[in-house]
Amino acid sequence: MQRMGFVLAAGAALFAGVVSADVSLPNIFNHNMVLQRGQPVPVWGWAAPGEQVTVSFAGQTQKTEAGKDGAWRVTLRALQASSDPATFTVSGANTVTFNNVVVGEVWFCSGQSNMEWRMANVDNAEQERAAANFPMIRHFKAPKAFKPLPEKNIQAAWEVTTPEGISDESAVAYFFGRRLHQVLKVPVGLINSSWGGTRIEPWTPPCGFDGLPALASIKARVDTAIPGTELHTKVLSDYISAMQTWIADAKAKSAAGQALSEAPGFPQHLVFSNAQGRHQEPTVLYNGMMAGLVPFAIKGAIWYQGCSNNGEGMLYLEKTKALVNGWRKVWGQGDFPYYLVQLAPYNYGASRATHLPGIWEAQAAVPAAIPNTGYTVINDIGNIKDIHPRNKQDVGLRMANQALNRTYGMKDIRWEGPVYKSFAIEGAKMRVTFDHADGLKTRDGKPPTWFELCGQDGLYRKADAVIEGNSVVLSASGITAPMAMRFAWDQLAEPNLVNGLGLPAGAFRCGNKPKLDGALGMSELQGFRKVYEIDLPLNGNFGATPPKYSVDASGTAGAFTRVAYVLQLQQAESIRYVCTVMDAFTKDAKKLGIPHARSGIHHQTKVANLTVRSNIEGIPTLDNSDGGNIEFWPVNYGNPNGLNLPGANGSKYDFDDKPAADGSYGCMQVHSWKNRMTLFAYNNFNGGAACDIGIGNNTAGEHPDYTFMGNGGQYEVRRLTVLVK
Repeated sequence: MQRMGFVLAAGAALFAGVVSADVSLPNIFNHNMVLQRGQPVPVWGWAAPGEQVTVSFAGQTQKTEAGKDGAWRVTLRALQASSDPATFTVSGANTVTFNNVVVGEVWFCSGQSNMEWRMANVDNAEQERAAANFPMIRHFKAPKAFKPLPEKNIQAAWEVTTPEGISDESAVAYFFGRRLHQVLKVPVGLINSSWGGTRIEPWTPPCGFDGLPALASIKARVDTAIPGTELHTKVLSDYISAMQTWIADAKAKSAAGQALSEAPGFPQHLVFSNAQGRHQEPTVLYNGMMAGLVPFAIKGAIWYQGCSNNGEGMLYLEKTKALVNGWRKVWGQGDFPYYLVQLAPYNYGASRATHLPGIWEAQAAVPAAIPNTGYTVINDIGNIKDIHPRNKQDVGLRMANQALNRTYGMKDIRWEGPVYKSFAIEGAKMRVTFDHADGLKTRDGKPPTWFELCGQDGLYRKADAVIEGNSVVLSASGITAPMAMRFAWDQLAEPNLVNGLGLPAGAFRCGNKPKLDGALGMSELQGFRKVYEIDLPLNGNFGATPPKYSVDASGTAGAFTRVAYVLQLQQAESIRYVCTVMDAFTKDAKKLGIPHARSGIHHQTKVANLTVRSNIEGIPTLDNSDGGNIEFWPVNYGNPNGLNLPGANGSKYDFDDKPAADGSYGCMQVHSWKNRMTLFAYNNFNGGAACDIGIGNNTAGEHPDYTFMGNGGQYEVRRLTVLVK
């Protein structure tokens, strides 16, 4: 395939809406193009206002008149597939002729680097390129461009697939198209519009963000930057008014010899910048790489993207709704098929281990949430050391098989891997049943991998998994009452569960959410009564507003000799807890709570008879230990040792630090100094910033007591309960 120049002379003269007196069309209409069979085919372009335009192809002739703006459009009736090269003619004051035009199936192919990935870099590249002699597979590759407003043309041309020219084409698109061509026996056109590292938002047209509350901030950003919208008009009007006021004031001050005030700053959100690196703004890739293709007739779209949105969890589903709904609106040809690819397993770093399963869950939810969409699982053909797996052949094949079955009605071509159907609790076991599970097995003959079971404590443990028919039965040591399970819930998961077709199951989770207060039922808390309970805010500003406890019985607590602090942290189904019980270090129940600025709470002392229970590995089980200490204060602190406890590090924040005389950072920590361990820490709660919080020594940052981590947002609930006896 030899990369052509812009062979369409009239189209090459058309840039961003400049209208010539000659008839012209966007470059998507060109020599070697593939037109979609079996459905109406829009044809559009530009000419002199009022000029008569005639389009002729395959025995059809359609006529129209260019409008006042020079734009014209006709629609060809549904065409029959044809591999015979034909001529496509458009005439007016001049005549434009395209040669070697065929009719078949046209698919739009988009996403980031794994869709962009070139044929030159796939497995067995030399053999694949040598065999790529398919004159009836044509490619149209949009150059990278981002624009503040929709472009009317894309500077590219259709290319015929040859061994010489295939190297730069999208591998996933090619293997998808090759399978369709070989099975359907018709020409295939592949429109590739992809850019590595891009987010999903830039590919979404403005209308896609309508009606999605979760994306309201993105819609506001788009509406502010698009001329003519109500929001843009208001922001611009406010700015102009402010500038006019400043100009009048500046003139008056200048005449009086007074110093000028600064001019109002330009509201940058009024525009989408053309500056390098600003291609991640919403809609700008649609504007630069797609708008000039619409409404060229297509059969459907395939999508391979998500790495740059990794970590957003189910928000990615909302953004996919925006993308698909937006594309379907602008194309105006109904709910055309949309098939996306699962991101392959890859090591994004230990701190993001469960981010990828979160986006897998969102991707897997697309078919149920958006009509006529599909999802392709590839967790068995990735490379955890390479974000760009080289096996693009199976990716394209699996997507094509789904399209052949669902879009083209070839029900004998199977594409489904096992999909979660239901669960049942059977005593100490959980049974998970699958659809599309005929011949359920493992591809290596070993027991199923990457299954985890969750008990009442909310912690997941590796499960023993046994296949029984179309079900997998799970059990785990130490779990007598299963609550939930999850499968392949790690970025490195390459599970071995497949059906009889050898197709893999994707990540999922199911079950019942453990109750957060399960830890309060421990025997060690028998006879204790609550004094305080609070779901700790992410951004505590207790220096200005004292904590709002859901339980505050400090005024009626009565006498007590023992105190307990229970911290529970919930992340999805997972509940981490620690319970610390100690001899009372104060007689005043009001001095047991969070040390906010006006609390008068300040404790730095050893505590006696420390008992510790936790469901976290590594936390010691202690009974009446003499090795405990607490650090409660509302101020800043430094890392020099305050109590000079053995083993404390004077250069790091750990289990023995020194409070400052002032400041508002705040510290509430319980330690086992004999174990050199922070049992729990809650810091930075007085100034409005994200809090530091954790159980056990912090291993993700420099300081064992979580100082400066600002990590509270990783937990959905942060519940602290204070009890006395």
